[in-house]
Amino acid sequence: MSVHSAHAEEGHPQSAEYVKIAVILSAITALEVLVYYLSALRGVLPVILIVLSSVKFSLVVMYYMHLKFDHPLFTTMFLFGLVTAIFTIIAFLAFFGFVNL
Repeated sequence: MSVHSAHAEEGHPQSAEYVKIAVILSAITALEVLVYYLSALRGVLPVILIVLSSVKFSLVVMYYMHLKFDHPLFTTMFLFGLVTAIFTIIAFLAFFGFVNL
């Protein structure tokens, strides 16, 4: 093993951390399902689901796609895509009357 590959592997998480992230993602998914079925939250449902989905997206991108360990430019590119998608979704929801802005 070369010095370069040993250095590259140094900061990457072990299997236990991936399992923790998977448990967190499962818990967020369960929370999304719970929020969907709570009728008291119908008015803010799109906002809650967008926030929870954004958190899940960020975790998947940071850990499973290893962006946490890559150049910050790649993270910026993914975040730009995420923000663009969020604004597009909110605009369509407002346009079709599903949410009042």
